[in-house]
Amino acid sequence: MEQQVDTPPTKPARRSRREEILEIAVGLFAARGYHGVSMDDIGTAAGVTGPALYHHFAGKEAMLVAALMPVSEGLLAGGRGQVSAHPADPRAAVEALVDFHVEFALANPAVIALHLHELDRLPEEPRREIRRLQRQYVEEWVQVLTAVRADVTGGEARVLAHAAFGLMNSTPFLGGEVERQRRATLLRAAALAALLG
Repeated sequence: MEQQVDTPPTKPARRSRREEILEIAVGLFAARGYHGVSMDDIGTAAGVTGPALYHHFAGKEAMLVAALMPVSEGLLAGGRGQVSAHPADPRAAVEALVDFHVEFALANPAVIALHLHELDRLPEEPRREIRRLQRQYVEEWVQVLTAVRADVTGGEARVLAHAAFGLMNSTPFLGGEVERQRRATLLRAAALAALLG
């Protein structure tokens, strides 16, 4: 009889110092605005000196790019994954997209605030790339919405998708008086009502 060997539980991957600094910078940018935060402020909050900070990032602009670009890439990849998981059921794909985006929005209110208020601070090339990724993400929604709703055109589905994003991306403005799971339920219901009528 073969002996079973217990494997130790895997520990969650430890975040790099760069990721920790970036999270602190995002929080400061979201709270005070991009121009209201200096590299010294970020260094002080992160407990690192100027030279150590510049070892990780060339400056605030580089931090903004590092914060926003992966978000757009991750949303597009995640959105495509939700749609491809439901190839024969566009309504289930819509519901999966909403669940995916609501979870993202609840987990990342500072990033959403940063995106809403500071995207135009980026240099032209990364800003254009983020906008391109965003358009592709929207098209994932349009594809399934027009499959579910014969009464809407592609342009109308884009309007509905952006309206739903407005609802779901309201997380930076929601207080903590409603617990997280209930917030998720309310946001999901509101988004689905906006999308499906």
